[in-house]
Amino acid sequence: MKPESQLNFKPFIATVACAVVLSSLSFVVGAQTQATPSIPSSVTPTVTSTAAPAATAPAATAKSLNATTDTATVQKKFLERFGNMPVKSVRTTPFGLYEVQLGNDLVYTDADVNFIFDGHVIEATTRRDLTQARLDELSAVDFKSLPFDLAIKQVRGDGKRQVAIFEDPNCGYCKKLRQNIDDIDNVTLYTFMLPILSPDSTQKVKNVWCAKDRGTTWDNWMLKGTTPPSLDCDVPIQKMLDLAKSLQVQGTPAIFFADGTRVPGAITKEEFEKRLQ
Repeated sequence: MKPESQLNFKPFIATVACAVVLSSLSFVVGAQTQATPSIPSSVTPTVTSTAAPAATAPAATAKSLNATTDTATVQKKFLERFGNMPVKSVRTTPFGLYEVQLGNDLVYTDADVNFIFDGHVIEATTRRDLTQARLDELSAVDFKSLPFDLAIKQVRGDGKRQVAIFEDPNCGYCKKLRQNIDDIDNVTLYTFMLPILSPDSTQKVKNVWCAKDRGTTWDNWMLKGTTPPSLDCDVPIQKMLDLAKSLQVQGTPAIFFADGTRVPGAITKEEFEKRLQ
């Protein structure tokens, strides 16, 4: 699966601060100290210190829990330390840290920006991934507002369920996704072609867009390998690229469901059906 790329905070931090990976620590909200649940290694956090050597993580955490610092001040301090980071917003959290949105990613910090927490926060009582829930919220789109005139529309069965997919014609994982969902019925597919892999991708998008039956031509290429015939017409390539950029689509396939959620990559038929409900 080729997921949408994520901003990697660690390499930048490493150039300006000493990173300390706490391999035995999981950041869990509401956990009892004598019974801290085990968190999968995929969400093991990285804590990066920007404070003087004498400072300790527990002390900084306690300070952040009692901090009354406003978010604008935290953002200012963050930019002073990491001036070239794309800070979109800073907000408070119910677990005593400040959430910093960096592009499509999230990190956490204390009121004085002495420590950076790069990882997922898990609510202990429910095992809910609070960071992932927040990321899903930030990446949600208004499905009905998508410019469907830029898409190939294919109606299967009653077409009641709807989904939009961004695909490059030369993307192997896009073809795999098409195979996975080929026999799913009662759905309307909106395919937003996104030529980002090569000049040949752009040419194939033009040929499909100019075809008399775009849907059949697209399926014949993606599922059967039948090259679309060379055609010439007015194709809104730049609008397609601009749309993907505005939605922060950074890789293909990218799937948008009618409830506003998105999923990167070639998911299984079962997962696709589940999300259509």
